[in-house]
Amino acid sequence: MKSPELIVILGPTASGKTRLAALLSDNVGGEIISADSRQVYRGMNLGTGKDYKDYIVDGKPVAYHLIDIAEPGEDYNVFRFQQDFYAAFNDIVSRDKLPILCGGTGLYIESVLGKYSLSNVPENKPLRAALMHLSQQELSEYLRRLKPVHNTTDLLDHERTLRAIEIATHESGQPSQPLNTSINAFIFGLNPGREQVRMRITTRLQQRLKEGMIEEVQGLVERGVTMQMLDYYGLEYRYIARYIAGLISYDQMFARLNIAIHQFAKRQMTWFR
Repeated sequence: MKSPELIVILGPTASGKTRLAALLSDNVGGEIISADSRQVYRGMNLGTGKDYKDYIVDGKPVAYHLIDIAEPGEDYNVFRFQQDFYAAFNDIVSRDKLPILCGGTGLYIESVLGKYSLSNVPENKPLRAALMHLSQQELSEYLRRLKPVHNTTDLLDHERTLRAIEIATHESGQPSQPLNTSINAFIFGLNPGREQVRMRITTRLQQRLKEGMIEEVQGLVERGVTMQMLDYYGLEYRYIARYIAGLISYDQMFARLNIAIHQFAKRQMTWFR
């Protein structure tokens, strides 16, 4: 078989993919490219599962990319990921290293393997001027007419909804024809037993709460990250933010968050299948 230009290690949360990628990288002279939509954010460590120690093999750090490259609250999306991936990929290959794409964000991985053609939609000033006077409800209804199926986060605030309308009205703003780039990739999907994943998720959640995950979320709030954005980041940030706001008790937060992470892992496996 042709030697791979890229190795992909994917799987649900708590499946051990990061450690496997690090061990493989150390063994074959590779570098890791993260495919995680939340680990791009600085200061969001425990909540996104940045296990930095997993990148240490025999006392030596394994090189990784696309972690800690954006500020919380910043809009990071699949278009930016695709651009950043190719920049990291080309850099790694230019140094005769083997890129290893590792993560659980299926859309990000698919944007590379499926070779989506994504365009950076420019700001449409005339459109914005025409819509600026509309209320949030009116903007949301306008977006639904343009695009019945959309991200819930597109309805969070006036600016995000305007941006979603810009993209929906710009024909090249959607995935279309494949890119000319063709990467020979070997893909490995981890599929540990369901009970094993369940046990790992619960144990890991308990450990991260002990290590200061609540304090991490509190710190984000103090830095100006809104409750809406924390809800957008989902899972740990959504439920811990509700606990901090006094909307739910600690026990309710833990129970609901634990269930939500299990459900998330199940959705990941559905996507990968």
